[in-house]
Amino acid sequence: MQFAQVCDRVETTPGEIDPAALVGMWINSNLDTNSIARVKISDVDGKLHLQVFAIGPEGLIDWGLADAQVFAGGPASHAGVGFTAHYDFGFAEARLQAMIMKGLLVLAQFHLFKDDSGRSDYFLREYFAVSHDRF
Repeated sequence: MQFAQVCDRVETTPGEIDPAALVGMWINSNLDTNSIARVKISDVDGKLHLQVFAIGPEGLIDWGLADAQVFAGGPASHAGVGFTAHYDFGFAEARLQAMIMKGLLVLAQFHLFKDDSGRSDYFLREYFAVSHDRF
């Protein structure tokens, strides 16, 4: 089998996925969020890097840098429109999936606890707008 669905059956030339549409500082559209406040996305030597800033009790918590896997909008496209990334905090993991839709970054978060605390694993989806201020 060479394709799993009709849209996968495309004649295309191989090429790198351009992450330019994803690069920037993305600000949560929900100013009252208690989750991720902003996401800085950078292209470093052709690789996509994320830096997540979450809401903490005394200000923002910098999750640090994570590599992201970029995805195009389809098998014939070379324009990056989505990504996946993973953070491991020891006591918990955060798996992130995002895509650009109507000019917003739609960020799906999957949080898994590994510390036997009794907290439920949970899913959260929020919307982010690109900031036009320099970061």
